[in-house]
Amino acid sequence: MLYAVVTVPVAPLRMESAHRSEMISQLLWGECVEILASAAGGWVQVKNQYDDYIGWATESHLQLVDESFYKAPVSGFLPGWSNEVMLNGQPMMVPFGCLVKGQAGSSNWGQFVVNIPTNLVTTDVATAQRAIIIRDAALKYLNTAYLWGGRSVFGVDCSGLTQNTFKLAGVALWRDAYQQATQGTTVDFLQEGQLGDLAFFDNEEGRITHVGILLNDHEIIHSSGKVRIDPIDNQGIINSDTGIRTHKLRIIKRLL
Repeated sequence: MLYAVVTVPVAPLRMESAHRSEMISQLLWGECVEILASAAGGWVQVKNQYDDYIGWATESHLQLVDESFYKAPVSGFLPGWSNEVMLNGQPMMVPFGCLVKGQAGSSNWGQFVVNIPTNLVTTDVATAQRAIIIRDAALKYLNTAYLWGGRSVFGVDCSGLTQNTFKLAGVALWRDAYQQATQGTTVDFLQEGQLGDLAFFDNEEGRITHVGILLNDHEIIHSSGKVRIDPIDNQGIINSDTGIRTHKLRIIKRLL
């Protein structure tokens, strides 16, 4: 089995092995992947170790690593909106929340020497603090543009926002909104909602297509056009700028 680590700030993960193919997700700097197959033009099919998401990436965004690196525990996450790391002596800015394996400082990633900041955020926090960590992380994304398949502060979709903010509190979410809706326990009424609960929304066919993070029982932060804070009621989300109802509430789940 072949393993690799992502060596660029953000790498597109595509449906098929072509640059014109739909970007279904992204790989973030420091994440490891399992290589499943290869195709002409320098493409490899990979499975993201963090969320098991499968897609096609380009070899130039990856560096082969051994199994011990792949299986090494995560020691922390990069804390800044953007963070400078050194790759073979050259600076590179990588986004908020990228994971770090092993120790901060100097590390060997195959043929690369990587210098990583030492002020990492860890998930070794009290349960009572997790909701606050999620809120503070989500606020770092405010006004970030919505990007289909996006998973970073440079561009993010609705489930990318929830996945990456919960990650910093030590809570692993699946990649897509409909998958995340299978996790946690149901909150029966919006009035019982609290900071850190996930609210899910469906389309006319009843398929869950959107997710956001409750800030309280009447406000939600979510990625729709951009990451924004809007009012929510028993029917769903109301755009605070236009007054138009944009999403129909389906279910609320609690994972904390």
